[in-house]
Amino acid sequence: MRVVAKFGGTSLGNGDRVNRAADSVAAAVEAGHEVAVVASAMGSTTDFLLDAITFEADEREEAEIVSMGERTSVRMLKAALTSRGVNAEFLEPGSEHWPVITDPQGEVDVEATAERGKRLAARMAAEGVVPVVTGFLAQDHDGNITTLGRGGSDTSAVMLGKYLDADEVVIVTDVEGVMTGDPRVVEGARNVGKITVDELRNLSFRGAEVVAPSALSYKTADLDVRVVHYQHGDLLTGGTSIEGQFENLIDLREGKLACLTVAGRAIRNTPGILEELSKAMAEADINVDAVASGLDSVTYYVDQDRAEETEAALHETVVGSDALSSVTVEDDIAVVRVTGGELPNQPGILRQIIDPLADANITLLDVITSATSVAVFVHWADREETLRIIQEEFAS
Repeated sequence: MRVVAKFGGTSLGNGDRVNRAADSVAAAVEAGHEVAVVASAMGSTTDFLLDAITFEADEREEAEIVSMGERTSVRMLKAALTSRGVNAEFLEPGSEHWPVITDPQGEVDVEATAERGKRLAARMAAEGVVPVVTGFLAQDHDGNITTLGRGGSDTSAVMLGKYLDADEVVIVTDVEGVMTGDPRVVEGARNVGKITVDELRNLSFRGAEVVAPSALSYKTADLDVRVVHYQHGDLLTGGTSIEGQFENLIDLREGKLACLTVAGRAIRNTPGILEELSKAMAEADINVDAVASGLDSVTYYVDQDRAEETEAALHETVVGSDALSSVTVEDDIAVVRVTGGELPNQPGILRQIIDPLADANITLLDVITSATSVAVFVHWADREETLRIIQEEFAS
């Protein structure tokens, strides 16, 4: 099995942790696996270096300075592995076999990086070499150091996993994996054994610091990614497995929706009111397709065939609550969803969807967004034109 193991700054925070990392790599190699290592800067070295730049420095100079953290880490790990009899070599920008190349715009050059990854994988197989690669860093075609941005070491690891044709990427960090909640805040938080890439992407863009969102876009269906705690000491077991890959889809829901809006001036100031509304629909066995909320209203989208039942269920809650005023229904609604793991990284994505629809005089009834999707609600009669316009925008 070919494995890419990424060690975060905390997992390399001192000599004991460097030794622990080297032990886990050496054990995997001894078990017959091919291993490539990606190393972050030790501890908070990168933050220290960035804070120390209190003078005028251009991007090239800054990249050279902050690269020293990762350069130190790979030398430490390489030396620790060599002392254990592992055929290790460190790779940094400028090395003969350096794999990650960026184009003049600072984006990853996929073709060049894929080709270099293929050659590095061949060396691993033929020579038994364990490359120890600086995370976060890249190199342009002129040999200048560039960086992959925040969370760049995670990106380096998953990217290399893809281009080395690895079986698994193991992110070694200071958490047990993905937890059911923040253990510093909630009691009884436990490890989640498996999670989909879409679930994790949404969590990552909403504050979960497990795997950098930019890294997940490189995950393929055939590439396993797992998160383990550095104290675990075993690269091949434990932690949380991240499953699947991002699918870029533009989808028109087949059936009609109805829109039910509950109004009430005290909605936002009444604890439990949303629970009461949701409970009423759950007891009526009504599935909700989407929810939108405002200052004094909450809107539910449900199958049009269930609109009357939904209205009746919600009305019982409305008449029994001083916080609510009325419920109303609008029929014949369609929804087109744009879904993709790269959406959050595309500035102006909402305008790319909304502006062409406005130019076509299509009325938008609602727009609901998440970390990885945009749902556009329109009149049923406008559904096919809406789908066509959005498809053309993303095909260009």
